Amino acid sequence: QVQLVESGGGAVQAGGSLRLSCAASGRTFSAYIMAWFRQAPGKEREFVAGISMSGGGIDYVDSVKGRFTISRDNAKNTVYLQMNSLKPEDTAIYYCAAQVGLTWVNVKSTGGYRYWGQGTQVTVSS
Repeated sequence: QVQLVESGGGAVQAGGSLRLSCAASGRTFSAYIMAWFRQAPGKEREFVAGISMSGGGIDYVDSVKGRFTISRDNAKNTVYLQMNSLKPEDTAIYYCAAQVGLTWVNVKSTGGYRYWGQGTQVTVSS
């Protein structure tokens, strides 16, 4: 079992930056693949970024490549999403997700994750 708590969301103007954090409970954080998803109003939840247990494997949705960076600190049980050059289309609720035993090929699949945070709102104005 793991509980996830996101923070760091807010309202920014286009071109600005935000850093999201996701703090996880439990002693086996390093055993979990971690990911960020987002859901805009009227749209399905979509994969944003994922990171492997050691941090050696990372993947992003094409729309955020070069602008967002996912990282993790296993000593602090925390995963981060640094978001730069934000665009209005990045506006969404951002969710942290975790799963143990997930194969990397499924990292982008919403259905692959059992554990989810409550979400944090990111609003980007033009």
